[in-house]
Amino acid sequence: MLVSRRPRLGRLIGYVGWPVLLLLVYDFAVVFSYEVLDWKWLGSPHVPLTLYGSAIGIIVGFRNNSSYGRWWEARQLWGSVVNNSRSFARQALTGLRSVNDPESALVQKKLVYRQIAYVHALRAHLRGLQPWDELVRLLPADELSLMRVQRNVPLALQQRQGMLARECRDRGWLDPIAWQSIDRSIDDLADAQGGCERIKNTPMPKQYDWFPQLFVQIYCFFLPLGMVQDLHWFTPIGSTLVGFMFLALDKIGRDLEDPFDNSIFDVPLTSITRGIEINLRQLLGETELPEPTVPDRDVLW
Repeated sequence: MLVSRRPRLGRLIGYVGWPVLLLLVYDFAVVFSYEVLDWKWLGSPHVPLTLYGSAIGIIVGFRNNSSYGRWWEARQLWGSVVNNSRSFARQALTGLRSVNDPESALVQKKLVYRQIAYVHALRAHLRGLQPWDELVRLLPADELSLMRVQRNVPLALQQRQGMLARECRDRGWLDPIAWQSIDRSIDDLADAQGGCERIKNTPMPKQYDWFPQLFVQIYCFFLPLGMVQDLHWFTPIGSTLVGFMFLALDKIGRDLEDPFDNSIFDVPLTSITRGIEINLRQLLGETELPEPTVPDRDVLW
């Protein structure tokens, strides 16, 4: 996610660099042909640029609203993951009581560390990455080997969390109410994971991608033709500026439509999961905590 408070001119121009450059070259070609080659038939003042621009602006704006809705829903779902991870850890640490058995403290730590492993695994799962570099420091070797054969690692970790919580209930470490609270937190995490997988596995309809892009390109094609008779040699300035705005709006929608694409426009999952790990290890009473993720070249991953 881009977090720079001051937009950089180079980044703004480079955002749609090649299309704008091609449009600028095309604009110069049109004005050169009109003014030097005397191809006056190129000038067409009757092209309703304002009408076309208004219609395309509505279409592109509607598409961008849909794309941003997907991005914002993804961020809300990860907000639920954050809240329920904290609740789960708190419930495991305060609701699980020892009955003269020192093993219960180890089980508490195991539950919390497995929850940390879960959020890292979910991040990697959504971004199509391998989670083993993170999990190797959080899970015992035998459990890690079991995870390596799973296709949905976060789901497998959730199942083991539920089984361990049930075992704690059967051993008398959790009363029925505390066990139900932990089970409800696991259910809420499963709902959030399902929502994220729905967004990841259900792309925007391709019509939303193809037609707005096609309409913008057609509009950019007609821009210099409708301006050259009035602006003459200043046509590239007016046409390129207007075209830049429409091309940028079109690209914004395509960048936001997949919030788990492991790009600079993603929801900052690395930062969120690092924050969860810091919070949960703090609840365990640990003092040597990892540092929060900081932006790298104005990008928070």
